[in-house]
Amino acid sequence: MSDLTIRRATPADAPGFVAMMSDEAVFGGLLQLPYPSEAAWRQRLDEQQAAGKTDLHLVAVRGDGALIGSAGLHPASASLRRRHAMSLGISVVAAAQGQGVGSALIEALLDYADRWAQVLRVELTVYADNERAIRLYERFGFQTDGRMRAYSMRGGRYVDVLAMARLHPAPPALVG
Repeated sequence: MSDLTIRRATPADAPGFVAMMSDEAVFGGLLQLPYPSEAAWRQRLDEQQAAGKTDLHLVAVRGDGALIGSAGLHPASASLRRRHAMSLGISVVAAAQGQGVGSALIEALLDYADRWAQVLRVELTVYADNERAIRLYERFGFQTDGRMRAYSMRGGRYVDVLAMARLHPAPPALVG
């Protein structure tokens, strides 16, 4: 997609998040509940930008200003022993899927993780039947760590997810 901009999300993007996350084609593939409030999104985005936070939440915006995708890296745990790991989450509106939006978002997040944030491990969960997303993650070096049975409720049924992770391809060496 040639008229695509990837940038950091701001609280002003909350209406775009509500529109995107209210689309069943989007929230049906996520481990989030549908119909989020704009106030909740504003607060979430505001908190992620607080001083000292290592979260990075990006948006993909079309030339006309429409928010068509988002992806974030968030600490996998508050534990000091897991500070090297971050969790990745991503969503792309149905009409923009298969057009490189997800790839552009993941590429930007992994660049941040690898070159700036001292992240060794990026992890995610994906519905086990979401073959398209699994292939995308595998193209970026993610491998399946395991399957979690009946992990989530989707459409009135319990469904499995895969835990996937990618380790830094060339962790920085110690200098000295």
